[in-house]
Amino acid sequence: MQDQPYVDLDAIAWMAMEQYGFFPAFPRPVVREVGALPEDTFADPPGDPRDLRSLLWSSIDNHDSQDLDQIEVCERGKNGAIRVRVAIADVDALVPKGSWTDRHAAHNGTSVYTGVVTFPMLPDRLSAGLSSLLPGRDHMAVVIEYTVLPDGSTKPGGVYRAIVANHAKLVYEEVGDWLAGAGPAPRTVAETPGFAEQVLLQHEAATRMKKRRTEQGALALETIEAEPVVAGGRVLELVVQEQNLARCLIEEFMVAANGSLTAFLAAAGLPMIHRIVRTPKNWPGIVREAAEHGETLPAEPNAEALTRFLIRQKAADPDRFPDLSLTIVKLMGAGEYVAFRPGETPVGHFALAVTDYTHGTAPNRRYVDLIIQRLVKSVINDARYPPYTPEELDDLALHLTDREKASQKVERFVRKAAAAVLLRDRIGESFAAFVTGASEKGTYVRLIDPPAEGKVVLGEEGLRVGQRVRVRLMATDPYRGFIDFEHTGEEKRVTGPGPAEQPSGEPGSRSRRP
Repeated sequence: MQDQPYVDLDAIAWMAMEQYGFFPAFPRPVVREVGALPEDTFADPPGDPRDLRSLLWSSIDNHDSQDLDQIEVCERGKNGAIRVRVAIADVDALVPKGSWTDRHAAHNGTSVYTGVVTFPMLPDRLSAGLSSLLPGRDHMAVVIEYTVLPDGSTKPGGVYRAIVANHAKLVYEEVGDWLAGAGPAPRTVAETPGFAEQVLLQHEAATRMKKRRTEQGALALETIEAEPVVAGGRVLELVVQEQNLARCLIEEFMVAANGSLTAFLAAAGLPMIHRIVRTPKNWPGIVREAAEHGETLPAEPNAEALTRFLIRQKAADPDRFPDLSLTIVKLMGAGEYVAFRPGETPVGHFALAVTDYTHGTAPNRRYVDLIIQRLVKSVINDARYPPYTPEELDDLALHLTDREKASQKVERFVRKAAAAVLLRDRIGESFAAFVTGASEKGTYVRLIDPPAEGKVVLGEEGLRVGQRVRVRLMATDPYRGFIDFEHTGEEKRVTGPGPAEQPSGEPGSRSRRP
């Protein structure tokens, strides 16, 4: 290996945050405001919250996550029904609207996870401490109830304030392996009476809901991401975070919880913000991609037909399914936030096969979720007026859509910078890849191994999204986020899993919670 100059990836991440309009550091007024909060944040909780600390609550998240937004618990009901409770951290109780902390969070709009540096929306004393549902202390929460029926449909229940306690912080990989029969039960699950049965019941409820949504056309995409592993300033590898049964469990629980929140606000006649994915912007491209796999899709967008195609492709060729997923995501277009007024016709979420949907389950990490929490609490508290006017929600929806897109650009830039560091000793080598973007802005490919993305600067003419190609690495520039390739030919067979990005910020990713 040649001696290469040191690359300061932390500095690159900070530069990217500033370039895309974020405040990467917390200003002094925010630090003072959060520092003044007492450790016992609800010695005398307002209202009359229910005491649900005795329930066997748990969380499932990444092994290093400290900003826990939600915990879950289930119980069997009559006639095969399963009652689900999802407790959401009461962030609003600690971050009043209009406070310094609130204004900073509103500006950034989201936590940004670059894989090198994490830029939390709220200071760590809040998001990884006072407002995090970590085990070891009692917490105020907003609890969402719904019932999962035997056919997988859900019936919204109550939404109310409660005192809760997380009894176990579980990890996606450990729980996923156990549920799949590929590993032992996590230690906490095995040693705590009733915990194994509790998690298995949650898995049963999630399996029902997933089957139901799939039948209704929810897209069966493999949403995996590649993140840099950095140690001592060196990029060791790019790792792919794969979907598993534990991530599916949390995804289904949050989709249903967010749907229940929209039903709750709609019943109260309040305006809100919806999370939508419009009809695919490039359905003809999706039809063409299906045709290349020997299948025919309808001329007009049809979610059920698309998801049946995806399910068949995953079964037929699981190794190549992630790159097909990425192609569909690129052709489908981005999600967005829109203000919704009572009486309007909802746009819906094409990828999730749901009509009324919002983001309200991650208030430590996304500002839109904090907005939804305040709207929900205004109903619970019988407030005379809602905390936001429809006009305010219009402006916030536009701003938060912009901030989400900007956060994705920051994360993509830093990932490319890290990949450029990883690849800079491999100039001239040839790689298998597939095309992830082709427009007037340029043509981009994603390598199969390592899963790095870059621009085709030679031989890009005629390439299209989803095409399998061979490329030669020409140059890298970490500080500009450049990885340049030459197209050298077609790739007849791509082996190994290729990464697929999250479809417009939906479930499965730490940075873009459902």
